[in-house]
Amino acid sequence: MIDRDRTLGKLDELDGYLGELRSVVPATLQEYRTVEKRRSCERLLQVSIETAVDVCSLLVAGLRLGLPGEENDLFEKLAAREVISRPMADLLRRMKGMRNIRSTSTGASMTR
Repeated sequence: MIDRDRTLGKLDELDGYLGELRSVVPATLQEYRTVEKRRSCERLLQVSIETAVDVCSLLVAGLRLGLPGEENDLFEKLAAREVISRPMADLLRRMKGMRNIRSTSTGASMTR
């Protein structure tokens, strides 16, 4: 059984992060390159992705789709059961990969 309250809570959390991200997105690349803007945008994007992965994990557990070997298995299990579309599974897989990208200007890791 899906933990409705936790899932809705995570979706609300995600909505909050995305709202914050929209409010700080700079108008120009030059403005983005300022340390404060870049760091705030990157961090909000990172926690948004982590929250989306958490929602997928809650759905896999709640639907009893089995234990995933890794996070990418979450998306595959949900797509196989048609909970999400294949294109959405691919998008989530690519988004998850963004958490590990290093910022070229700072060398800082984007991992959890």
